Amino acid sequence: MNRITEGNRMLFENLAEEIRTRHQASGIAVAIIDAAGNTCYEKYFGYRDQEAKLPIDPDTIFGVASVTKSFTALAIMQMAERGLIDLDAPVSQYVPEFTNRNQEPVKVWHFLCHCAGFYPVHRTVMREVVKDLGLPETMKEDPAYDEELAKTGARIVSEQLDAQTKEHGLIGRPGEYMSYCNDGFALLSEIIRRYGGEPSYADYIKKNILDLLGMSRSGCDYIRPALDQNAAILYKKVKGVMEGSRDYFDHAFVLGGGGAMKSTIADMKKYVAMYLNYGKSANGETVLSMEGIRSMCRPRIEYRPESFYCYGLATKKLADLTVVEHGGSLTGVSSNMSWSYDAGAGVIVLCNTSDVPVSVIADAAMLMYHGRNPLPDRELYQDYEWSQERKQAACGVYHSDEENEVEIFLKDGVPAARVNGTEGAFLPVQEYLGIFRKAEKDDYVKLYPDAEGKIFAVGFGGRMLPRVK
Repeated sequence: MNRITEGNRMLFENLAEEIRTRHQASGIAVAIIDAAGNTCYEKYFGYRDQEAKLPIDPDTIFGVASVTKSFTALAIMQMAERGLIDLDAPVSQYVPEFTNRNQEPVKVWHFLCHCAGFYPVHRTVMREVVKDLGLPETMKEDPAYDEELAKTGARIVSEQLDAQTKEHGLIGRPGEYMSYCNDGFALLSEIIRRYGGEPSYADYIKKNILDLLGMSRSGCDYIRPALDQNAAILYKKVKGVMEGSRDYFDHAFVLGGGGAMKSTIADMKKYVAMYLNYGKSANGETVLSMEGIRSMCRPRIEYRPESFYCYGLATKKLADLTVVEHGGSLTGVSSNMSWSYDAGAGVIVLCNTSDVPVSVIADAAMLMYHGRNPLPDRELYQDYEWSQERKQAACGVYHSDEENEVEIFLKDGVPAARVNGTEGAFLPVQEYLGIFRKAEKDDYVKLYPDAEGKIFAVGFGGRMLPRVK
C-alpha cells in the first residue's frame, strides 16, 4: 500500500539531494512501483550530462554493474528448470578449463551465492584481454558477442582460480564462507553461453529475459550505449576532479555475467515487477516459475550483519519489512534495485557517478512508501569494549588482490582503522565486529578467527580480505 506522505516525501528528496551534492553525483534517477507495475513515485535529480545540462528521462541508459548478477542467476535458474544444467553439479563439468584441482568440487550453486571458497583475485578486465588478443579497441562488432573473447576470458579466469591454494587464495571448503566473487559469476555466464542454446551470454539474456519483459533499451552491449545520445555520461573522480566519458569498457570484466548490463528506469520497472509477481511478465508470460523465484530469494549464507546472500540477490530486514536487493558499482555507475513482498513494492535507483551510496536512497524510498520516516536509523549497535587481547589480535593489515585494504591499529590504546588509505572513525560493536563510520552509512568490518583464535581475515564490503601483516 502506498503510504507516501508529503512530509516524508520532502525528507526523502532532501536526503537524495544531500547525497548527490556531497558525492558530486551528476544524476540520480529514482522510481517506486507496486506489484501491478504502476509507478507510485518517480523523480530525477541532476543530469545525464552535467556539462551540457541534459536531463534524465525514463529511457536514459545507465550502467547497472553488479545488478547484472541477478540476470545471470535468473538465467541459470531458467536453464536448471529446463533440465539443461544441474545446480548441484561441479562447475568443472560445464567449464572444463576450471579444473578445481586444489579443493573440493565447487558446484554451480556455490558460485550463485559467492561461497566457492576464494578470496578476491585480480580483476580480469576486457581491455586487457582485447589487447592480449591483438584486437582493435574500436571493434565494429560488440565484444559482448565475440566467441573468441569469451573462450579466452573463461580460460584466464579459470587459470587464475585454479592457481589458488590452501596456503594462498583459498579460504575454506566450498560453502563454508561467503566472499563476493566476480570470477564465479564470470564462469556462470560462460555456462549460459555454452549450454543455453544461444551464441553468447548477451544473446541468451536478450532472448530469454529482456525480450520477454519488453526491456527494449537494455542489454549487455558496450558499443551501443556509448553511441546512444540518451545514455548517461559516466563520471568518476580522477585526482580529486570529476571527469566524464562514454567509456563503457572502463573496468569492465572480460565476461559479462558479473556486471555488463545497461538499462533504464522504464525497463528496470518491468524487471522488478516480474519478481514482485513471482516470475510473471506484465502480459502473464512465465519468465521463471514461482518456485524458481522463491529459490533465488532464499537466504543461503551470511553476507553482512543483518543480511544474507541468496542466488544473485541478497535479503535483509528494513524496519518491519523483508527486502530483497542487489546493488552495483563500476566506473560511472552506482545502482540499486530492491523489492519487498511485505510492502508489495519495488525501488530502482540509478546513478551515473562512481561511489555514490545509492543503497541509502533505495532504503529511504522503501521506507517512505511504507509510511515510515525515510531518514536512516544508525542506532542498531552500541559501543562494545574489546579486551586488550582482542585489540591486539585484530590489529593488522588485510589486503585483497582486488586492491581493497583494511588496516586496524591502536591509536592511544583505542582501535582505529584505515580503509584503502583513508582513516576514519572505527567503533567496535561486538566481539568480532566493528563499524567504519561514513557520512551516510556504516561499513562493517567483521573479524574471522581461526581455531587458535588468531584473526586470519576480515570481512569488508561482502568480501573476505586475508591478513598480510
